[in-house]
Amino acid sequence: MSDRDGGTGPLLLGVRHHGPGSARAVRAALEAAGPRTVLIEGPPEADALIALAADEDMRPPVALLAHVVDEPGRSAFWPLAEFSPEWVAIRWALEHGVPARFIDLPATHTLAWGREEREDQEQEPSEKGEPGGLPSEPAEAVRIDPLAVLAETAGYDDAERWWEDVIEHRGARDGDAFAPFEVLGEAMGALREAFGTGGHERDLVREAYMRLQVRAAQREFGDDVAVVCGAWHVPALRQRTTVAADRALLKGLPKAKADMTWVPWTHRRLSRMSGYGAGIDSPGWYGHLFGAADRPIERWMTKVARLLRDEDRPVSSAHVIEAVRLADTLAAMRGRPLPGLTETTDAVRAVMCEGSDVPLALVHDRLVVGDVLGEVPAAAPAVPLQRDLDRLQRRLRLKPEAQERELELDLRKENDAGRSRLLHRLRLLGIEWGEPTASRGSTGTFRETWRLRWEPELAVRVAEAGVWGTTVLAAATAKAEADAVGARSLADVTGLAERCLLAELPDALPVVMRILADRAALDADVGHLAQALPALVRSLRYGDVRGTDTEALAEVAAGLAERVFVGLPPACAALDADAAEEMRGHVDAVHGAVGLLGEGEGEDSASQGEKSASRAGIRGRWHGVLRTLSGRDTVPGVVRGRAVRLLLDDGALGQEEAARLMGLVLSPGTEPADAAAWIEGFVGGGSGGGMLLVHDERLLGLVDAWLTGVPGDAFTDVLPLLRRTFSAYEPGVRRTLGELVRRGPGTRGSATATASGIPGFAPDLDTARADAVLPVLRLLLGPDETVDVEGSGDTGTNGSSTHNNAANENGADDNDLVGVGR
Repeated sequence: MSDRDGGTGPLLLGVRHHGPGSARAVRAALEAAGPRTVLIEGPPEADALIALAADEDMRPPVALLAHVVDEPGRSAFWPLAEFSPEWVAIRWALEHGVPARFIDLPATHTLAWGREEREDQEQEPSEKGEPGGLPSEPAEAVRIDPLAVLAETAGYDDAERWWEDVIEHRGARDGDAFAPFEVLGEAMGALREAFGTGGHERDLVREAYMRLQVRAAQREFGDDVAVVCGAWHVPALRQRTTVAADRALLKGLPKAKADMTWVPWTHRRLSRMSGYGAGIDSPGWYGHLFGAADRPIERWMTKVARLLRDEDRPVSSAHVIEAVRLADTLAAMRGRPLPGLTETTDAVRAVMCEGSDVPLALVHDRLVVGDVLGEVPAAAPAVPLQRDLDRLQRRLRLKPEAQERELELDLRKENDAGRSRLLHRLRLLGIEWGEPTASRGSTGTFRETWRLRWEPELAVRVAEAGVWGTTVLAAATAKAEADAVGARSLADVTGLAERCLLAELPDALPVVMRILADRAALDADVGHLAQALPALVRSLRYGDVRGTDTEALAEVAAGLAERVFVGLPPACAALDADAAEEMRGHVDAVHGAVGLLGEGEGEDSASQGEKSASRAGIRGRWHGVLRTLSGRDTVPGVVRGRAVRLLLDDGALGQEEAARLMGLVLSPGTEPADAAAWIEGFVGGGSGGGMLLVHDERLLGLVDAWLTGVPGDAFTDVLPLLRRTFSAYEPGVRRTLGELVRRGPGTRGSATATASGIPGFAPDLDTARADAVLPVLRLLLGPDETVDVEGSGDTGTNGSSTHNNAANENGADDNDLVGVGR
């Protein structure tokens, strides 16, 4: 065989996958040789898809996706970028009307190979055997990196830099289009002589198949054949072997029925050990090198400057000029033919980023790597579910993007509601395109915030989900029903009911509700019931905002709440510390759920009034349960304290009564450990208990008096619990509490507190203190505004109530503003 046109064999073009220098060299070699056919390393099942590369809607990076028909999760990708030599060879063949074929081992074998490996790993060692006809790679095999070996031989400590100097920066300086391939082929031959297969034992099977395909092409086209493959395989394709020997290596290969199509890919996924088992660290940089016809460094620095300017960084044309000069100087000092990524990065850091790595990280993420997402034409084969997803994406104007972005949805708008349904349905199917996140704006139930990012692997998830149905709605419905049947716990079923409402799956909800009712009727564990109730109540609220009929869900939620009310007091008796802490969490969860369940939604009809009364009754019964918990000595202190605090917050318990209960539990007759646990339940757990102590000095005085009276031997035991309680407070709250304790109880004016009936507040407005905040209010409301301390609303010369409007826009009123001076 020969590497040159007119020799005794096909033209072998050994390349580096995803190498722009190799891509340019391949194009030049094909133009010079003009072969009658082009053979490319890749799965032969994709031959029928080659013509799609000429479609105007095909935009790399893209990838060939192969998956097992009956097991879509068993898949493999062959990614191609615009600067991949294989992509350049395909495009050249299509432009010149030359047949192009893939000649690597078929995906039907490679996918089955992987499945047999997995089955072997699941067997006992004594049961393992060799897969039929496939060589086994020993566990201790060391896989060498040919480029790293060549770079080290040439005196480089970085294989990327060596490749750039030798291949990527050659440009058009060398007149011989075939010289790079001859030199690289000889180097790979020497490496294979020294290292054998280099740990790539399975390549022997692939190379045997490739030799057979090359022979078949030679019989059809003669020696006028060009082969584009990884440089590592060139010596094996030159090797003279018999057809019988090659077929013997392929005998007994396992098979699996596979489908193949094109899918979009991203620059970020062109990483090491992807696709061909090769990759690059800087696809954005390599894409620039391939696309820049001339002056690549100047054009790159201009891109960097534009990016930094868009991020409000002060970068001028002078910065660009100086960065180019510095990059050229660094390359000359380091003995490199042209500046590489290392030199350009150093220059950008020094000149444009002023030595900071923070903006440099942005340059690396956006330009060196990049977030380019490819596109494939609609004519590409796809499972029906993928086609329905594409249709919905177009209708909802929700285009997949490689760069992460936040999407704010207003569920009162039809299009936003449709987007929400789609994203929730995809999550049910395991297609994690969007992830719900906390909104930075409104927290109403009609708002949703999503973090979106499309990853190429999601194409596999879509293929996997295709077994559930041909449309997103049908597939999500079938998957939800199956998940409900297989749910392990009651909480799983309630969570699934919530997701069905979010995804608006009316056909799946009856099935889920039936299973939920059955599970709830049979489950006697109060903890399980308490875990399930919050999800049900949230589902009711989601159903309200989406206009979904949730009557059956409301009935189940009410029944579940009643069972929790009955079973909670006995379940809280005789618990150890860990179980008591867990039960406190259940009490908090049920309290929040009852609060939502007991809310009236502005009903105006008779039936809605009955619902409001029922909800109010549920809240009243819950308060009765809390009173029971707060008064039983057998209930752990942390639960009793939490029950008292929840009653106080709801206004179902007066401050005098709360102080009385605290005084009883902190009396000398109570064990210090139980008293400390009660305090943790009452003012701990991030519940705002610190502010309660700040504003109610009587409670603070009780805690202070009890704490100072704890015996020394018992204080050591309760200290960790108290530290955990008070360490959760905000630093400002802790400082205020410390100051109050230092000054002693009642120092904030106990006389006025007694007169007003509200601890910490005077009976009348203190105008002197209110006047002190006027300068700050003027700054907040504007230089032309004046503030009437008495709340008359007179402002400026026009008499409008500007400060009232400003206060209301921020959720405040006049009393809130004046209250600053209390």
